[in-house]
Amino acid sequence: SEHNDEFVVDPATNKVRTRTNRSGGIQGGITNGENIVLHIAFKPTSTIAIKQNTVTRDGEETETLFKGRHDPCVVPRAVPMVDSMVALVLADQLLQNHAQCGILPGDDSLPLVATNDHKFNTPV
Repeated sequence: SEHNDEFVVDPATNKVRTRTNRSGGIQGGITNGENIVLHIAFKPTSTIAIKQNTVTRDGEETETLFKGRHDPCVVPRAVPMVDSMVALVLADQLLQNHAQCGILPGDDSLPLVATNDHKFNTPV
């Protein structure tokens, strides 16, 4: 399968990792320690500033022109939206796993805030 990833020992770090990360960092619903790779798609914006045919509540056909701010491209907002949703989903899964298995320590010893350099700091 093109998503099959063999586990190997990385000679540079002497750590176990996958050969190619074709699986996107997740195998069987569990992270394998590699980078998690997401493929994201957005549908085109449906409200644009051109005349469009529509139907009123009374069933009459008419034209409408939407006014106001309707961006034809969501790219500037896509990155923070995706980052936020991924963070929420991962946090939700962590909390569900903790509820079932008690994986988190009972004190504040676990660093929970990641910085841009991917090192962890304890919460403020």
